[in-house]
Amino acid sequence: MSENIADYKYKTLIPIRFSDLDFYGHVNNAVYLTYFEIARSNYWRDVVKWDWNYNGIILARSEVNYLKPITRHDEIACYVRTTRIGNSSFDVMHVLVKITPEGEEICTTGKTVCISYDYNVNKSVKIPADQRTRMITYDEPRMILNTN
Repeated sequence: MSENIADYKYKTLIPIRFSDLDFYGHVNNAVYLTYFEIARSNYWRDVVKWDWNYNGIILARSEVNYLKPITRHDEIACYVRTTRIGNSSFDVMHVLVKITPEGEEICTTGKTVCISYDYNVNKSVKIPADQRTRMITYDEPRMILNTN
């Protein structure tokens, strides 16, 4: 999963907490999914303007590719973009970078498959039109119309 950060418009800083670290001062592998979640949530709030009162989102799948370790002294950020959109599901890509004096260094990439979900009826539902339009306009994802 090779990613080009030039393809991404949305970026958010991620704080590294003491509790994120292992004995050696590296970010624990399980914490990367939390970093992705922080970035996704900010993206949904800032770009997609997801209406959580209308319906939710559940994760169907998560993938993480660890490329370089992140340590307690690093400053990091996460890029996020929607890369595929179907009827009720959509893929979100994540790229975690270290911010260095020389520029940004890709440390980790990941993908989550997200499902638009109505908790009142406990089933997947179509992605709301406004949120779909915002994802398409902002990220120009690949469209798949006959999937869940």
